[in-house]
Amino acid sequence: MLRGFTTITYFADDVQAAADWYTELLGVEPYFVRPEEGPPAYIEFRIGDYKHELGLLDRKFAPPIKAGAGPITFWAVDDIEAAYARLLELGATEHEKPIERGPGYVTASVIDPFGNVLGVMFNQHYLDVLGEFRR
Repeated sequence: MLRGFTTITYFADDVQAAADWYTELLGVEPYFVRPEEGPPAYIEFRIGDYKHELGLLDRKFAPPIKAGAGPITFWAVDDIEAAYARLLELGATEHEKPIERGPGYVTASVIDPFGNVLGVMFNQHYLDVLGEFRR
């Protein structure tokens, strides 16, 4: 039933400021902006090995969420310590320091400057699956 995520959406009061921050973090420009003229309400990046979509949406369009509710999406990284340090360097704040969850699985998370939880993970299974696809 679940085949992988298509788009993850983060919310921001200032979508352009969020886009600038994520452009700095990701090292790529967004490929999709709406509206095309004026202040953006939605911006999207394609990133990573599978070109996953990261969307930034004006918070006024966010559905109501109860405090503490909601999942954390973990993005695969090769070096969890370096990724975590880079996020903090760019102005994110600590949510959870890197923690080994088992052999080959380490997670960490931050709160981006716009109030979203951003997770990073070294995941050996991800690398194993990626290796199978690249054969």
